[in-house]
Amino acid sequence: MSVPITTAYDEVIDFIASGTTPKSIADFQPSEAVKERVFDLIDREKNGELSADEKSELDRYMLLEHLIRFEELKMQN
Repeated sequence: MSVPITTAYDEVIDFIASGTTPKSIADFQPSEAVKERVFDLIDREKNGELSADEKSELDRYMLLEHLIRFEELKMQN
């Protein structure tokens, strides 16, 4: 399945921009297409096969994912 490069992080941005609640953040899961794209990028990164654009895409996605998980931890306290 082909996913446009921006989809991996655009989906997370759209989620955040739509307005979030503590429950929606805790329940957030990226789509299967985005999961597949990110897993592919991670696998290819391990093998040194990413282009500069793909590396940038992965870095942006990972940053957004990290921010969501960090917010989940904050809500637990």
